Amino acid sequence: MAQPLRFRYSPETWSDQRVRRDILQPLRSNIGARSVASHAEINGGWDTYRFEMANGDLALFARRSDDAYWMGNTETPRSLWRTDKFGWREVPYQVARWTQRELLSTLHEEDPWLADYPYLSWFFLPVFMSKDGRESTRTFFREHAAGFPEADWRESARFFDEFLTTGVLDEYRHTMAGKLGTSEHVDHVRMSAAMGEFVAAKILVDAGYEITPEIEVATGHSLDFRATDAETNVLVEVTRPQRPKHRSASGPVAAVRDTAGTKTDGQLAKHGGGAVLFVDCSNFSAEAWSTVRTEQPDVRHRPAVVYRARPNGRVEGYRKGSVPLTLDGVITGTE
Repeated sequence: MAQPLRFRYSPETWSDQRVRRDILQPLRSNIGARSVASHAEINGGWDTYRFEMANGDLALFARRSDDAYWMGNTETPRSLWRTDKFGWREVPYQVARWTQRELLSTLHEEDPWLADYPYLSWFFLPVFMSKDGRESTRTFFREHAAGFPEADWRESARFFDEFLTTGVLDEYRHTMAGKLGTSEHVDHVRMSAAMGEFVAAKILVDAGYEITPEIEVATGHSLDFRATDAETNVLVEVTRPQRPKHRSASGPVAAVRDTAGTKTDGQLAKHGGGAVLFVDCSNFSAEAWSTVRTEQPDVRHRPAVVYRARPNGRVEGYRKGSVPLTLDGVITGTE
């Protein structure tokens, strides 16, 4: 499975003639590439190239003096095979900005509905325009409401767009966007679980905490978030039970218990305690969640918070144990 889009860097001199000989010609022979005018301008003395393939793939190339950067959701020309890869924040700003404008222009041409959600488009651009995942990731938002059942896709897209606009995850964009994956087919379970981490992040931010994703602990594992304020420093691990109708478990209560139990016996057990477990039931139907909310099953780990968020911003839940986070104003039922 291909990875989210990254840059390839070539510390060599590239002339226009070499670009056409070593990049355009091989791509033209293999997959029908053609060189077209760039959609966006660039500053800083860079020369830019945009290559479109007969199969819908896209590649971008920028060169200046002894520096050149390549990005594409297509095959990489042999001349760039041994080049190092870099993230969006590791390349010159002019190159990153130009590349994003080129890719966003294409994204919104192919899926105009995403233009109404500019921050969502930008944040998930590395997967929305990836080689293998460009269809599945967009489909997940449009046809599966990003994991929210019984919800309009527009409301779900707006929910995540407005949260991402806060910028709290900008620094971690590549890691967090990459959680959605770049598989060719919609993997609802994995993609839904990934979006559960964004829901948890929103809950923590709305509660007034600063968050840092992917906290490495002494066991060699990573927990999903560190939540901090002037008086708090808490690790949070998120799990999302599968929707009961897609599990062998007998119902929603068993789904919560089994999934939380797996997390408790595994990652949290190795960590040795101290973390708060977030059990996100946002992918449960209203009927399934009503059963869980009424019975409030234990989850074999304390402290824990079990909740269901809706794209209108409402979150209901309950807690188990003494949770060292103040969530009363965000999650109804945890008072």
